[in-house]
Amino acid sequence: MLDVLLLDVNETLTDLEPLRDDFEAAGLPRHTLDAWFAATLRDGLALTTAGAYADFPALARELLEAQLVAAGIEPTEERVTGVLSGFTRVPLHPDVAPGLRKVHAAGVRIVTLTNGRAAMSEGVFTAGGIMPLLEHRLDVSVPRRWKPHPDAYRYAAEVCGVPVERMGLAAVHPWDIDGARRAGLQGFYVDRRNTPYPKAFLPPDLIVPDFEALAVELAR
Repeated sequence: MLDVLLLDVNETLTDLEPLRDDFEAAGLPRHTLDAWFAATLRDGLALTTAGAYADFPALARELLEAQLVAAGIEPTEERVTGVLSGFTRVPLHPDVAPGLRKVHAAGVRIVTLTNGRAAMSEGVFTAGGIMPLLEHRLDVSVPRRWKPHPDAYRYAAEVCGVPVERMGLAAVHPWDIDGARRAGLQGFYVDRRNTPYPKAFLPPDLIVPDFEALAVELAR
């Protein structure tokens, strides 16, 4: 049984591929988006493990500036802002809106939880037509623990007023699903790229190719 569907945001709901254009405009190779995003997650998770906290935008900015300097490019405000502001313009994956409408119609509450800032995705959700479906848009600035720390997921459950076992996380990141499972939530792996799920992590309760398929499974 599921009362609340908790959603990861970056890459799970949003397609970050257009950010490659912003990297190119800043003078960086398009493929460096991957290293930068991974480094931002790495350092945020490392600080959480050490009992510290860093704000996603601030950490992302510092790492981007360092990447520009390493490439011999001056990290001007225009270049840095041009990249970071891209998060407010990226589109939703095509399956997200129709899938979430079906989940919502089935009576399941829908909430987002991101390691970034909730406000960054407001325009994206509005443009994609899913803002009315979202009961809460949460980020880790309150628990001050990045996912996959259990406090992040427990915070979402507390806000929604449900036991953790009545909440399920949908994400494209196995580490996120593993963290949710260890915190007591159900875990749903959205596998758009047909990528094998790592055996080192706790397995998901469901593996689906997209949100439309997840809606069908949750309605069973």
